[in-house]
Amino acid sequence: MNSDLVTVQAPAKINLQLSVGPVRTDGFHDLVTVFHAIDLCDTITVRDNENISGAEFGITVTGEGARFVPEDASNLAVKAAALLAQHHGITRTATIEIDKRIPVAGGMAGGSADAAGVLIACDRLWELHTPMTVLEQLAAQLGSDIPFSLHGGTAIGTGRGEVLSPVIATGEFHWVIALMDGGLSTPKVYAECDRLRAENVQAENQPSVSEPLLMALRQGDPELLARSLTNDLQPAAISLMPKLGRVIDTGLELGALAGIVSGSGPTCVFLAKDKDASIGLAAELAGSGVCRTVRTASGPVQGPR
Repeated sequence: MNSDLVTVQAPAKINLQLSVGPVRTDGFHDLVTVFHAIDLCDTITVRDNENISGAEFGITVTGEGARFVPEDASNLAVKAAALLAQHHGITRTATIEIDKRIPVAGGMAGGSADAAGVLIACDRLWELHTPMTVLEQLAAQLGSDIPFSLHGGTAIGTGRGEVLSPVIATGEFHWVIALMDGGLSTPKVYAECDRLRAENVQAENQPSVSEPLLMALRQGDPELLARSLTNDLQPAAISLMPKLGRVIDTGLELGALAGIVSGSGPTCVFLAKDKDASIGLAAELAGSGVCRTVRTASGPVQGPR
């Protein structure tokens, strides 16, 4: 490994369960979610600017949806690197290169994955040896999904999603990911969820984790898992982008065990029985014309490495 360059793979996440509680006084919602990291990854390379006089943090983004990602200090990955340097009281900067495969604004925490990847990469690059507990605290300052993105695997998230508890998962699950044109704003999806609930006078109970879902993960049983996938934001995402309903219906008609909107959308994910089934489903879904493109992935996988 070159001492002035570190490269990591940062995986996407899907929400196997996303249960949304009432709005809190701080404007956020209480959540219970089960995160699941999959091997659809962005590649992040950080290069030290130590020998470049007066250099500031720089970033370049290529790949999937790159034109929609800011290449300035507003990028979450740049904020992560700057926060790490500030925490340690150092003046080091870096140039960040991100090659994206995770969809942008697609409900798969691509920005969070990149921020987590940069925390890991810069910590190694600058030889800081920051304890994981401290990286988790920095991650939580940056965004609710980033603490999970540091770890990967499968975990329960509570609070805003930043309070994590590990989940035992055996075996490997195979997914087909339908990528859509355009993105959905997470705040707008939550606002639509609130609007639909108010319109339907729907009770907002405090959410709790699904025991059948945890059992399915412990047993490594995709058919049992398929019956347990839930996303409270799905009706809101479909309300804002109605074609998502057609995508899910098509995937189920083509043999998926289950299909849901991923997070706040608009990406849809389908659970397949096994790897061969996921390859066949991906080919048919790609030919159906209901989505822009299709990927296959499996999980769980570790966080940035």
